[in-house]
Amino acid sequence: MKTKIFCDSANFQIIKKFNNNSLVSGFTTNPSLMRLSGAKNYKNYSLKLLKVCKKKPISLEVFGDSFEEMLTQAMIINSWGKNVYVKIPVVNSRGLFSGKVIRRLSEKGVKLNITAVYTVNQVKKILKSINKNSKTIISIFSGRMSDVGKDPVPIIKKSVTLTKKLKNVEILWASTREAYNYLQSKNCGCSIITMPPSIIQK
Repeated sequence: MKTKIFCDSANFQIIKKFNNNSLVSGFTTNPSLMRLSGAKNYKNYSLKLLKVCKKKPISLEVFGDSFEEMLTQAMIINSWGKNVYVKIPVVNSRGLFSGKVIRRLSEKGVKLNITAVYTVNQVKKILKSINKNSKTIISIFSGRMSDVGKDPVPIIKKSVTLTKKLKNVEILWASTREAYNYLQSKNCGCSIITMPPSIIQK
């Protein structure tokens, strides 16, 4: 299976450039990347990105912390385009699992990217919360695990095994630190790896 490459950036010019590059299959963003790219208004900036990225999947993240805020924002973000995946953190700032949000959105057919995942247990809880027909990406923060001396490979491999028979679920290698991570993600059977533009250009 080929591992798809997504570009991790909210920079308008970069998304415009890589949208026309067959090497890149989609995009991931987050509120921090949006701010770094000069976004003053989240909706207006997102719609600007969607004007150049009309078909490739692009993940846009909620920025609320309460589950009610997440639900409200997610439904609004979902309405912006058919290629939008709504990014939901697996837990909020208090460490509470976002299962209620995931379940409600998945039941409505919202395409989801569950982000900041670190454990196999979290992956199992996500799988119990999603609708089996709704498209879901599970983003495992491999790079951040490596940063603190933890090997992400066993967690990725186990997660890939858990989702192998689920056609609606893709495992994504996130927080990429080096080009070698692509080979690691491919060897683990990841569906997707998201990379900053500086690494893709290598």
